[in-house]
Amino acid sequence: MSGTPTLCSKANMGQQEAFVPDTGAEIKLSGILARRVLFLTLVLILGALGIGMMFEILRPNGVTVLEISLLVLFGITFLWIVFAFTSGAIGFVLQLMRLDPLTLRKQTSVPNPSAAVNTRTAVIMPVYNEDTARVIAGFEVSLRSLEATGQLEAFDFYLLSDTQDPDIARAEAGAWQQLCNRLGPLASHVHYRRRTVNSGRKVGNVSDFCCRWGDAYESMIVLDADSVMTGECMLSLVHAIEQNPSAALVQTVPIPVRQQTMFGRFLQFAADLYSPMLATGLAFWQTDTANYWGHNAIIRIEPFLQHCGLPELNGPGPFGGEILSHDFVEAAMLRRAGWNVILLADARGSFEEVPSNLLDYATRDRRWVQGNMQHLALLTGSRLHGVNRLHFLLGAVAYASSLLWLLMLALSTIDAVVRALSSNVFFTSGFQMFPNWPIAKTGLIFSLLSFTVALLILPKVFGVVIALLQRRSQFGGAWRLTLGAFIETLFAILIAPLMMVFHAYFVVSVLIGHKVSWNAQAREGRMVPWGEAFSHTFPATFVAIVWGALTYVLTPVFFWWMTPVLAGLVLAAPIVRYSSSLAFGLWLRDAGIFIAPSEAEEPTVLSELAVSLKANGSDYPNVPEPATPPSRWREMPIQSFAK
Repeated sequence: MSGTPTLCSKANMGQQEAFVPDTGAEIKLSGILARRVLFLTLVLILGALGIGMMFEILRPNGVTVLEISLLVLFGITFLWIVFAFTSGAIGFVLQLMRLDPLTLRKQTSVPNPSAAVNTRTAVIMPVYNEDTARVIAGFEVSLRSLEATGQLEAFDFYLLSDTQDPDIARAEAGAWQQLCNRLGPLASHVHYRRRTVNSGRKVGNVSDFCCRWGDAYESMIVLDADSVMTGECMLSLVHAIEQNPSAALVQTVPIPVRQQTMFGRFLQFAADLYSPMLATGLAFWQTDTANYWGHNAIIRIEPFLQHCGLPELNGPGPFGGEILSHDFVEAAMLRRAGWNVILLADARGSFEEVPSNLLDYATRDRRWVQGNMQHLALLTGSRLHGVNRLHFLLGAVAYASSLLWLLMLALSTIDAVVRALSSNVFFTSGFQMFPNWPIAKTGLIFSLLSFTVALLILPKVFGVVIALLQRRSQFGGAWRLTLGAFIETLFAILIAPLMMVFHAYFVVSVLIGHKVSWNAQAREGRMVPWGEAFSHTFPATFVAIVWGALTYVLTPVFFWWMTPVLAGLVLAAPIVRYSSSLAFGLWLRDAGIFIAPSEAEEPTVLSELAVSLKANGSDYPNVPEPATPPSRWREMPIQSFAK
């Protein structure tokens, strides 16, 4: 892989120090099988209850092909809801009892960052045509936070650029020189490399680093272009790898920060409120077979190099070709090789940024849809762990469920219209002696609806309860927390139909072979113009208006049941427009709504990031890229999923 790599210094590229793990602090996982049996039993019981209720609703009047289809669609989507609810409920119980999800003890499994580091670690940040100022600022403040711990000597930082835009490439080189000047002696710990051909996208970028410089380090901490991580968090990750010789990957829970638009603040608030609890539930049953989310994690380099060379999948798209969502697959390959993958749900100081408006958020999801749907082709891969196969399946269903929900709503509409038009037909055969009286189990219908709503809403309630009991001050107090959670729930319900339509469209696009370009993500706040909002939402709005009119005329009762879905689609353009407003977002902040912990108690690394972005402008010198540091190339074996 060719390129014109750059560095500030050739120092600290020596031999790897001896690995002396502190086995006394190793994470002890007990009852792994019992945990998974408990989790799946709860899922099956709740799933059977809901699906059985749906069957009883459909059965009395005779089950038609249409209703069988409804039952199948409902079963798949309902099980997806049950999986999410069960993880959240388990996380709630563990957090309420203050039990660590991995050890099931009172003390946390997150290692103390104050201990001395015994190994060398590379902190790598792969970038591709990103905003130069933001990349350099995040890179610098993470390094300085680690320096403040007094243990920077055990680390080197790499900015691994795949930038192809010539203007951005020139800006990166100039900004890098300015960074080195600011760092002074600390510049010996930073390196910059740009590939002129970004073969393999991010996967190729990271594997190129491992092949060139991986033998100088025990592990690598992988950051995204919008990541920021505190020095304490990085040290905790290093200690987790040192103290757990069987672990090859330790994942943190990245928390969104620095959001100013209404939509961005909505995501930021919800993520910080619910994600730790949900991650706790996931860590409980995933144990040593957790997932990798592509960034803000530490990876042991040698097993990654030996076992994570990704093959191209046979066949045409969408299931063939290069593996797009590489992170799930890399976690599965490490587990297949006998290494543990761990989720540290309690780790703090791991931050990221998210799209600031609904359209950019959906654009990011479009990329993930294609990658996650491709995982279906790996379900039968050789020697994969059953939990990893479940990760692949759930990742695909997470998006495919939107298409299934949409199909279910369409079939339900057809069924309701047919029933309405034939409601007075009691004799369906010329030789029939007794009428077919229609049976409507209204009570059971209401019970199933209430049951489903409870499974969707209760995890939010659980998250609020935990926050009220344990960290209310981080959300601005009990009143602001409760009000913010209530508004967040209403807004989530309002945008759910539009996200359902977007995801359904993306799944169909993938299945018919449309490819997606993997460009840099839009992360800075922007007000979506009316024209852009209407162009992306008008088809859904038009269909919703026609849909609503037909159901209102033919089956008014069903129309009122459909109102929450139809309202979100009819109002789609204004929702997209005004939720992207910076002024509205700032007004909500001033009103105390959607206050996040990163605002109520701002971490030093984030305040320094804001100062860095203001102090360092975009006027970069035009300088050449220096030579590459010394390296020892090692091949990364390509793996196979064939049996």
